[in-house]
Amino acid sequence: MRRTIVVAACAALGLTAGGCSGAGDTAASGGSSCDGKIDGKRTISTFYHGGGAEKKTFLKVVDSFNKSQDKVTVKVQSVPEGTYNDAVQAASASDKLPDVLDFDGPNLYNYAWNQDLIPLDDCLKAKTRKDLLPSIVQQGTYQKKLYGVGAFDSGVVLYAYKSALEKAGARIPKGVDDAWTAAEFTDILGKLQKAGYDRPLDPHMWYGRQGEWFSYAFSPIVQSAGGDLIDRDGYRTAAGALDKPEVVKAMKIFQSWYTKKYVNTEAQDDTPFLKKTSPIAWNGMWAYKNGYKKAAGDDLAVIPLPDFGTGSKTGMGSWQFGITRKAEDPDAAAAFLEYLLTKKSLLSMYGAVGAPPSTTEALEDTDIYAPGGPMSLVTDSLNKAPEVAVPRPQTPAYPTITQAFSQAVDDISQGKDVSGALKKAVDTIDQDIKDNDGYPVK
Repeated sequence: MRRTIVVAACAALGLTAGGCSGAGDTAASGGSSCDGKIDGKRTISTFYHGGGAEKKTFLKVVDSFNKSQDKVTVKVQSVPEGTYNDAVQAASASDKLPDVLDFDGPNLYNYAWNQDLIPLDDCLKAKTRKDLLPSIVQQGTYQKKLYGVGAFDSGVVLYAYKSALEKAGARIPKGVDDAWTAAEFTDILGKLQKAGYDRPLDPHMWYGRQGEWFSYAFSPIVQSAGGDLIDRDGYRTAAGALDKPEVVKAMKIFQSWYTKKYVNTEAQDDTPFLKKTSPIAWNGMWAYKNGYKKAAGDDLAVIPLPDFGTGSKTGMGSWQFGITRKAEDPDAAAAFLEYLLTKKSLLSMYGAVGAPPSTTEALEDTDIYAPGGPMSLVTDSLNKAPEVAVPRPQTPAYPTITQAFSQAVDDISQGKDVSGALKKAVDTIDQDIKDNDGYPVK
């Protein structure tokens, strides 16, 4: 049996696919070893992928935890994001996993299926689990058990200059229930082009197909059209979900933005939006604090993704933490996760990352994601997961799913036959599931 591990990672996020079950019909084997008490003094290890301000803040949180009590000492092993999954695979194969594992959200399903992780349901306090955002629970669940929790979540939105929209005579949606239809959005792009914006849209294709961006950012088109990357009833096939007529129609609209030259295909960074030459950007929530608000000021509008038939959808998910099967005392690891999920720790991470904290208590204390804040659209979407913020498919087949769909998006953007591109993705996904005997629960 071939075991696949997700190799995708978005350059700007880690970003996360509804339903609470993976392939097969029975619950995942294995159970939590947490018994509610830490046996003596423990030193535990954790991998960590982050860099820059994020890493510096995380290390401060670890140091604060170590000084806050005398039972558990956490030691951090930094692993570069680019080689992170290779390091995890090597550690698993050599039986040298750390006690706590840091991983991009979609990787969880393969790790849990491979029994590298243990369930957290009995490890985290009920109060802690209750305060987690619905999207965090959705992303961290496999086979109806919680295997991962993140310090923050994410979302995809449209950023636009209000003044440019006014030139095009476009209304500004007030929320997900008021989103532009796909036809309305396409019409706005055409009017912006006529108003002098030669290539009005930057969908950030320059993030690249090899990362997670294409699946994270554009699967909401599929889901808004009433389809999905895979049939989540059993996770046995993508046929009838990814290639249904409504999805083909939606992706033809997506393709039309390229054929009509609405898309800035020359962009290599955020300059087109920052300089307003492309006044609409299809981007993640991180862009607000990473230059967009500073560039646009009060002229910045944050808008939900277009509605392709069943309501506006958005991507979600980010890096998470889990306890591995190699943890000698899972309760010691759980104590660290509990500390990481405190309001103080989460707000520290928010200050460094700018992403929405993973608990309601912390999120409501932020300057941009709190109710009524300039990025509260993201909060509203995450609180409506999986109906609006849709987690990526909770199946160990996800590595193949994301690669196949990303290739389809790339092909479609380059003018290839839409039906053929989606059919190719379906065939690739279904063949992988067949090759792995349906990914039976171990």
